[in-house]
Amino acid sequence: MPDPGLTLPPPASGVLAWHVAEHLAAARAMAALVPAVEAVGEVLIAAFSGGGTLYTMGNGGSAADAQHLTGELIGHYKRDRRPLPAVTLTTDATVMTCIANDYAYDDVFARQVRALARPGDVVAAFTTSGNSPNIVGALREARSGGATTVLFGGGNGGAAARHADHALLAPSPATPRIQEMHTLMLHMISERLDAWAAT
Repeated sequence: MPDPGLTLPPPASGVLAWHVAEHLAAARAMAALVPAVEAVGEVLIAAFSGGGTLYTMGNGGSAADAQHLTGELIGHYKRDRRPLPAVTLTTDATVMTCIANDYAYDDVFARQVRALARPGDVVAAFTTSGNSPNIVGALREARSGGATTVLFGGGNGGAAARHADHALLAPSPATPRIQEMHTLMLHMISERLDAWAAT
């Protein structure tokens, strides 16, 4: 069974089974993160109870994860309940390209965070490396503006970890496993928030 702290080269044959084995090892190692994931659920409950909003972001596949979490909260996970205020910063192509063109791509999230996020809000970033300048800058901006910051990362969290109040770091350095564990974590959080909002 692969160690979740290692990325083993796939064998010449049996590559699909190797992916499953590596996934299962990472998923088993997630048991240690359950308290941290639960804590983020409570942070979001407190924010929503106080009128706050969740802002999410990411690049590439991580942008899809950010949108996935927002969709679960505005829609619903399993229960019929009220929508929860969540916004994904990647979904406005006009704003994204305006900032990238007029300033720099590194600023596409930080500028939105500065415009929108307030104390009492939560800003959550999904990143596999933790070193994307637009993610690092956005978390820095959010924290300096008084918002609570959450990092969905992997490994040691990279540079983004320095600006995270809560770091949920998938126990693997491999991008596919990190993204798979991010989905698991966002579903765990969605379950908690769904149950709370339905009461």
